[in-house]
Amino acid sequence: MELILKQDVADLGFKDDLVSVKNGYGRNYLIPHGYAILATSSAKKVLAETLKQRAHKEESIVKEANKTAEALKALELKISAKVGEGDKLFGSISNANITEALGNEGHELEKKFVTIAGGIVKRTGKYNAKVRLHRDVIVDLPFEVIAEKK
Repeated sequence: MELILKQDVADLGFKDDLVSVKNGYGRNYLIPHGYAILATSSAKKVLAETLKQRAHKEESIVKEANKTAEALKALELKISAKVGEGDKLFGSISNANITEALGNEGHELEKKFVTIAGGIVKRTGKYNAKVRLHRDVIVDLPFEVIAEKK
């Protein structure tokens, strides 16, 4: 079943992508939730026109994303957390914590655009996260989890 995505769907595609999925997934999940529409010939023509008009706007968005990416690469992110025995944390560090730390540095992002390699962090040390600023601009963001000073 061919569908046109109306919004970003994790592990499937981005808004206005033409995707092919199994019939049940499209009919029972994507279409009823408003994530996609059927890719009929008229819908494909409308999509082509929309993409043509958006191409010019897209350039400025990509430039802005690249500028933000350069700023993030220059950033040294340190997140402090309460530490117990050894280097184990009380709780964990997730993408929400990284988003909050980036917000404190002046870079407002949604937490769904930040992915930590390995899921969540439960020990102090150096880790990497991927930040998706645009479908074409993904930044590797190194960060360090340090012990909170008492």
